[in-house]
Amino acid sequence: MLKVKDGDLDKLGLLFERYKKPLYGFFYGMTKDQELCEDLVQNVFFRILKYRYLFRGEGDFKTWMFHIARNVNHDHFRKTKWKHKESIDNWEERLESEEDRATQFRQDEEMQLLSMAMDRLPEDKREILLLSKFQEKKYKEIGDILGCSEGAVKVKVFRALQELKEVYQHLEKHL
Repeated sequence: MLKVKDGDLDKLGLLFERYKKPLYGFFYGMTKDQELCEDLVQNVFFRILKYRYLFRGEGDFKTWMFHIARNVNHDHFRKTKWKHKESIDNWEERLESEEDRATQFRQDEEMQLLSMAMDRLPEDKREILLLSKFQEKKYKEIGDILGCSEGAVKVKVFRALQELKEVYQHLEKHL
């Protein structure tokens, strides 16, 4: 990133190839929309290019990048005020292609319940779980991204997990 900052813009392609998947995973966890995720990932790298002069190189590049990703996500939803709806397109096709349909169906059902439970969490709790559990970020990194202490992140993750568990159990009973 320091080379990009100094004007070697070809290195941005290397950063894109290295970090597009983790960013896509983060956005997909927040939106469940493949095309939108691709657009948001591109927006992150556009902003990295636009604001490259702000990168100081003192901290971890990934932390800086995910801070930008959070802003891109917030900006997008602030502009569109769009609410996500769970999509189950092509679900039947996925089931038909599996050899052990019963096992696959149970796993899909559990994943769907988990996805539904995640979707029902407030955005801040969903975001912290995506960063800690799905992106496997360390609490210190998350604290840097969110602008809070490592201890505060631990508390937020614990509370988010507790609420996720409650929502999941509620869905399991009522669906």
